[in-house]
Amino acid sequence: MKKYAFILLLACCCMQYAKAQTTPFDLTTAILGKDSLFWKAYNQCDQAGMQQFLADDIEFYHDKGGPTFGIENMIQSIRKGLCANSSYHLRREAVPGTVHVYPMQKGDSIYGAIISGEHYFYITQNNQPEFLDGHARFTHLWLQKKGVWKMARILSFDHGPAYISKRKEITLSPLTLRKYAGKYNGPQNPGLMVREEKGKLILGTGERAMILYPESAHLFFSKERDLTFEFGEKGTLRVRERGIVVEELVREK
Repeated sequence: MKKYAFILLLACCCMQYAKAQTTPFDLTTAILGKDSLFWKAYNQCDQAGMQQFLADDIEFYHDKGGPTFGIENMIQSIRKGLCANSSYHLRREAVPGTVHVYPMQKGDSIYGAIISGEHYFYITQNNQPEFLDGHARFTHLWLQKKGVWKMARILSFDHGPAYISKRKEITLSPLTLRKYAGKYNGPQNPGLMVREEKGKLILGTGERAMILYPESAHLFFSKERDLTFEFGEKGTLRVRERGIVVEELVREK
């Protein structure tokens, strides 16, 4: 009898454990599914498609653009911002491995979920090739009311530039790097300083300083943005952004 009671108790515990494991799994599947549909509408600038996932009392907090309250203001903001220019297209893509879902419970009942992670933003402008422009973090609160899931709170923060460099860095001697040191003048950046410091070539000073990484004896690049810096034999410095020349400077003698 005692053995039977122990087996029954063990079975009940296993059932409760299985239930606890299944519920978060189902929740994650549901939220990720709705999240995917929301961002699909976002990438297509489908205002009605986005609106169906937003609560009437939506609150949106953006670290650069400030807060937005209410569904009407939210849709108006999308209309005047994201969807205002037909020659400009913004596409969002989640950073793999960063997106997670967390259940929000009261007792045994799940009333909401938080989804958070990181994402990249890509821009297509004037029919030019798409390029990676920004990176940010996000936290969304989804609430379930009358069996329907709606996004109620959105936090979008830590916005900044994003760039994935595929260039390979080589090693140059400090003596070679010092050949490029000096003050360079150009139409946009007069008096731009280049110096060698601890085996690195540094462009600029103070908060505007940038490390230039050598790809060859004359060509350097940035790991933060798609910028290259080509030093010429006659003291010239040609700067390219995404392959396009944006500045030509000459070193002072």
